[in-house]
Amino acid sequence: MAASIPAPTIPGEHSAIPAALLNVCFVLAVINICYFPAAYLSHSWIWDSDGRGIPTDFVNVWAAGRLVLEGHPALAYDWDIQRQVELALLRQEFPGYFAWHYPPPFLFLASLLAQFPYSVAFIGWVSASFVPYIFTMRAIVGRNFGWLLGIAFPMVFNNTLVGQNGFLTAALIGGTLYLIPVRPILAGVCLGLLSYKPQYGLLFPIVLIAASQWTVFFSAAVTAIGIAFASWLVFGTESWQAFFHWMPMFSQAFLTEGKATWWKLQSLFSLVRYFGGTESLAWAFQWVLTASVAVVLALMWRSRISYTLKAAALACGTLLTTPYLFMYDTMVLAVPVAFLVRMGLKEGFRPYELPALGCALALFFVFTFSGTPVGLTIILIVATLILRRAGSWWRREPAPGMEAAGAHA
Repeated sequence: MAASIPAPTIPGEHSAIPAALLNVCFVLAVINICYFPAAYLSHSWIWDSDGRGIPTDFVNVWAAGRLVLEGHPALAYDWDIQRQVELALLRQEFPGYFAWHYPPPFLFLASLLAQFPYSVAFIGWVSASFVPYIFTMRAIVGRNFGWLLGIAFPMVFNNTLVGQNGFLTAALIGGTLYLIPVRPILAGVCLGLLSYKPQYGLLFPIVLIAASQWTVFFSAAVTAIGIAFASWLVFGTESWQAFFHWMPMFSQAFLTEGKATWWKLQSLFSLVRYFGGTESLAWAFQWVLTASVAVVLALMWRSRISYTLKAAALACGTLLTTPYLFMYDTMVLAVPVAFLVRMGLKEGFRPYELPALGCALALFFVFTFSGTPVGLTIILIVATLILRRAGSWWRREPAPGMEAAGAHA
């Protein structure tokens, strides 16, 4: 949707892309493009050499969809039944659970994918969700370099490897932020569709109210209610009952007992637990951070700083406010990075920005090869770059409306 709207022309649009940025993105893009066909043909992605399915996150999507097609949507939330479907598909044992915990509207997509063979569904899902993501990146950057940046983003590799939904989440958040100044109703539709991962929508009502963006606010509400109502009609009351019944158990397993292991989660909450802190201490740190981010964003969105900075800050803030954050979720960081690149290409990059992004890239590799939970540090690096660009925004007069802020984008 974002791609259907012409990217605004910006001053300095034809300024040279820094060679270091271009070269690094080119290398990463080649790796992301070439690895997966080679991995599939060598039986190290999706299926192994014995014809068994490699256990990854996508299996829970296909299994949930299979249960829907068999007429039992509510059973997708039952961990033991879901696991039996996954074992029958993969034909090999795996530790733990790939549990289904998404709201019932996401079952529409799961049931669509489950109509295809597993390989087709897996590759089709990754490819189809990549399309809106890459068009959104092009729209945000405002130049053809956005295509390359989107393909090169390091979490493209991790998200594709396990068949997760990071592309869709990034596309919806990025689409919402790109469209707010120009197509507020469509922006609200994107935000309403984001309700399939409600933890990433918590900050949006706060900033939309602060900025008096009522069209976006109500459009999102109508969309979210509409798809929830449609899922109730199609999947029944039992699916919603199952969702609310299993959610506390899911929270208990992953946020209290650490069933996913703390190094896999990348939030402040999980970092405290990783270093031995108690659950109550971790929640205290997480709530203080969440409240601080919410206050800062509300003030920023009422200030006169450029809309580009506001959008980048909100996209980054969505990752800081949830305790349940896996590394593949940091696909969303592609959105604030794209806004930062847009500003850099328009106004010039500051001396520290590209080295800082290089450090963030290095930390992505640290996680990939060592499993060290450095995701929070990566997010904070990007957040710091945004705040440095914003300068002393808190000393400026409040903006009378989004139109005035958007004019400075």
